[in-house]
Amino acid sequence: MTDHRITRRNAIKLAGVAGLPLPMAMQAPASGDVLAVVEKGDRRLAFFEAGSGKRLSDIVLGDYPHELVADRARKFAYVGHYGVEFSSVVGPGASAVFVVDLRARSLVRTIEIAPFNRIHGVGMDEQDRLYVLSEEKATLIGFDQPITGPSRAVNTGGIKTHLFSITRNGERAYVTGLLSHTVSMVRPYDAAIAPVLVTPGQLPESSTLSADERTLFVGARRTPAVVAVDARTMRVRDEMKVPGDPLRVYTVSDDQLLVTDLANKTISLISTRFRPIWTISVPGQPSAASFHPTKPIAYVSLLDTQKVAILDLDQRKIVGTFDTLRQPDSSVLISS
Repeated sequence: MTDHRITRRNAIKLAGVAGLPLPMAMQAPASGDVLAVVEKGDRRLAFFEAGSGKRLSDIVLGDYPHELVADRARKFAYVGHYGVEFSSVVGPGASAVFVVDLRARSLVRTIEIAPFNRIHGVGMDEQDRLYVLSEEKATLIGFDQPITGPSRAVNTGGIKTHLFSITRNGERAYVTGLLSHTVSMVRPYDAAIAPVLVTPGQLPESSTLSADERTLFVGARRTPAVVAVDARTMRVRDEMKVPGDPLRVYTVSDDQLLVTDLANKTISLISTRFRPIWTISVPGQPSAASFHPTKPIAYVSLLDTQKVAILDLDQRKIVGTFDTLRQPDSSVLISS
């Protein structure tokens, strides 16, 4: 296994090449796009003008909503009701999914799915079928008609299951287990097939499928490394040692991945062959990111400084920031 490293010295060097973040007051040019951001510390889903950062409105949800996903038409969004602040917090949490009309900016339904609780990971396939993950019950729940309620559930085999990636056709899902230190491949539409597990490293939290869905890239936070797993055989192919805490990993293109480092407050772009491309510093702890569908722009939530940073991927720099309420996390862009 090849050991590809981004050292702290190289990270600083790359950050210097890319340029430091611009002043907080600087904003990107205005646009008609709207960014919906989960403010989990203030139990809200907030709506902002994506370019100027102007706060438009917000919806009050339950305590500590977490992950967010939207359908392809950006008509409805679905937010998991986790119910506790962090994964380390002891307690039952909550057991619901919030359904939000993105155009009307209103909460249209709360779907209770007890006994499945601590709802964290959420996702949709290309048919707009919804999947949500119960961390406490280690169960992936499927909604064939999302607004009406659950249709099926499969055991994932992990412990403290937190996030997942789903194939476009919904036939395979990959579920991370924080306490079991595993990734489980499950079949959402055939619970008779046993989960296939692999240990990619310590504290695997996020994952992302390659564009061709042949490789699963996993952020192992305590190893720390980004790990490549064969999406069919579930065997580890390679890993890239990284500094700090690779909290989230995203597929940006056929051959590029974006990694957020919570500990060092940096964002890195790396190739899918595990070669560093660039690293920049950001003015806060980068948690979740979302991407503009047609522009090289990422919107990165900064957990500790209560801001969203607008990252120009081509220019390799932060081109604006705007303020949020406490603990901004997952977001989704509604294009004009």
